[in-house]
Amino acid sequence: MTFDVIVAGAGPAGSAAAQECARRGLKTLCIEEHGTIGYPVQCAGLLSMAAFAECRVSTRSILNRVSGARVISARGSSLRINAGTAKAVVVDRGTLDREMAEQAAGSGAEYLLKTAVCGVRDNRVITRGVNGKAEIPFRILIAADGPRSTVARMLGMARARVFLAGIQADIVRESDPDLVEIYPDASPEFFGWSIPTSPSRARIGLCARTGVPELFDTFRKTFPSSSPHLVTGTIPLGVMPRTYGHRTLVVGDAAGFAKPTSGGGVYTGVRSARHAAGIAVQACEGDIFDDAFLAGYERKWQEDFGREIATGFRLFSMRQHMTEQDTDDLIRALSDPAVIRTIEEYGDMDRPSAVVKKLLTRPGILRLVRPLLRAGMRSLFS
Repeated sequence: MTFDVIVAGAGPAGSAAAQECARRGLKTLCIEEHGTIGYPVQCAGLLSMAAFAECRVSTRSILNRVSGARVISARGSSLRINAGTAKAVVVDRGTLDREMAEQAAGSGAEYLLKTAVCGVRDNRVITRGVNGKAEIPFRILIAADGPRSTVARMLGMARARVFLAGIQADIVRESDPDLVEIYPDASPEFFGWSIPTSPSRARIGLCARTGVPELFDTFRKTFPSSSPHLVTGTIPLGVMPRTYGHRTLVVGDAAGFAKPTSGGGVYTGVRSARHAAGIAVQACEGDIFDDAFLAGYERKWQEDFGREIATGFRLFSMRQHMTEQDTDDLIRALSDPAVIRTIEEYGDMDRPSAVVKKLLTRPGILRLVRPLLRAGMRSLFS
């Protein structure tokens, strides 16, 4: 049996692609290597309101709503931002992922669990899993198989530029349920976080390039609670040079679409999946699968969020050159009431360029970040 579309991976991006393809009449198969969709959990579960809306699910996965953040430096400065209305939700990713898969199946997509894609040859995926080894023909393949994408690797496609490793734990902690806490100095290359899932519980974690276990061990000692269950994950930053080819479209984390400012990938992942599904439908209807046609997918996501990803990566590169003193100075500069109002008005977790442009018009902030921006730009080309 030949499928019009095979989707590798049943996370939010994979299920969004599968649902859209099936809804529009394509014979669609989604292959997931794990036995349960949504596990293991490898996400902090903090989604902007826009990201959650993109998932098109009910509210049953929502554990908490947050309206702002507190940024705390190692040198004692802090910045509190509270928009007074929900800006993000904290979700149970297992519940969210399963609901998206259920909706895709309801639209006609087939799911094959406990099965891994271990090869791609002659428009067939080679699988190995609970039913043994098989070869399944396809007309177009959508790779939504996560940061270490097996499909992209097997096809010889260049990968994301940077991979961060992360560790997270759920702990008992009394905190303001309205505010996420950010600890930039917990990880000099990225940041640490405490995300309230309720008034009495939180998810604490951090990401970095190297030394993650040691950094996390130090970080969690600042919280008076044990954390017996640890979750690890990988965040890819810097989009792969080409997100299409070989009758394949690469979406979500597999393409390196995680936001470099926060590490979140649901918003860009789901939007990229829907762009990919649109091209897949056109390709199947016109029986056109050459790279020149599939390049339309890359144009779509570039027009949508490409500039935001590029801006975010420049900010990430700048972050690599910041010292504790730089961070403390910036937090104090941002603590001006007028600046806080600007952040509350223009801040957007998914599209941060607007607020960044606003902040860079302020001489005090520009003076602090200009040398860091220059250093970050040099590092992009070194």
